Amino acid sequence: MLIDRLNWRYATKKMNPDKAVPEEKLERILEAVRLAPTSSGLQQYEVIVVTNREIREKIKAIAWNQEQVTDASHLLVFAAWDNYTADRINGMFDLVNEERGFRNEGWEAYRQMLLGTYPPRDAEVNYQHAARQAYIGVGIALTAAAFEEVDATPMEGFDPDSLDEILDLRARGLRSVVIMPLGYRADEGDWLVNLKKVRRPVEQFISRVD
Repeated sequence: MLIDRLNWRYATKKMNPDKAVPEEKLERILEAVRLAPTSSGLQQYEVIVVTNREIREKIKAIAWNQEQVTDASHLLVFAAWDNYTADRINGMFDLVNEERGFRNEGWEAYRQMLLGTYPPRDAEVNYQHAARQAYIGVGIALTAAAFEEVDATPMEGFDPDSLDEILDLRARGLRSVVIMPLGYRADEGDWLVNLKKVRRPVEQFISRVD
């Protein structure tokens, strides 16, 4: 069934502005992203759900005027940590200890290793690492949306500095990575909807080392 849904999905070019994604479907998609794996379990990014019309108009203007930004039901913004800090690393390790109810010697040694490795690095190196974790969430979101039969279009076609300013992300220690409109495809006007999905053949894409 999942493969059927992935064959069904495509990068929707025209959304139906009159059809909203039900809240329960949205919540399941967001929960799937929250459960996504990340390096060292740090969850180095956040997801901002934008429904405000005026804000989305501003985002559309710095996103090549792509109509999905405003026609979609919801706009997801994946924003990664701008840097690794001791507070951020300790915050996640402390949360794990609190939730599990015990402290593990190996886990605490791993904490110290990260503290000695990540914060001293260049901030841009750390952001790029965090952004790659956000892409895992993007993939999970696309899969979850397809499973829910919700259309989703991942987009890098926007000015990240401008988006950061619109949403005041830098003040939160975040930088935008990807945006993703969620909604439902329009009944007409989308040039891509009926075109065959094309991917490289399996033998050109997958190899095995036995």
